[in-house]
Amino acid sequence: MTPKPLLLIDVDGPLNPYAARPQRRPEGYTTHRMRPTGWTEAESRKPLRVWLNPAHGAELLALAETYELVWATTWKDEANDWIAPHLGLPRLPYIDWPQMHGRAPRGTFWKTQYVLEYAGEREFAWIDDDITAMDREYVDQRHPVRALLLRIDEQVGLTGGDFATLAAWAA
Repeated sequence: MTPKPLLLIDVDGPLNPYAARPQRRPEGYTTHRMRPTGWTEAESRKPLRVWLNPAHGAELLALAETYELVWATTWKDEANDWIAPHLGLPRLPYIDWPQMHGRAPRGTFWKTQYVLEYAGEREFAWIDDDITAMDREYVDQRHPVRALLLRIDEQVGLTGGDFATLAAWAA
């Protein structure tokens, strides 16, 4: 039996529209204050503000019927502690980046090379706010099966249209 395609999920941008303008919480989102490990010492006096839309949890769980959900975020396993509970998601596997924010081949986003390693020969869809045309070209040239790289606007976050695109691609 062919395994389900992977749905690789970034947090900041797709689930947390951190760049929303004018620095106001978007409609449907709730504000959460968090202190994940990656939140640096200089910033530690004030917790990290994260906006999450509880409806996204149900949308992702619906996609779990056709995808295997995986965190593809710098939050790594901490997404299971800080993000998943607010969205009603179970603990998910995560990509344990060998090096974060390091060098990337041919002008691609630093995550792209590791996404390909993690996916192996499996189909995958990846939602992230840092995907570019260079990443799509890199994946098209090196990945042996279908892949959908869906750039999400960090000012807006995931939309109904994005969920529809993901559902249609997996169908």
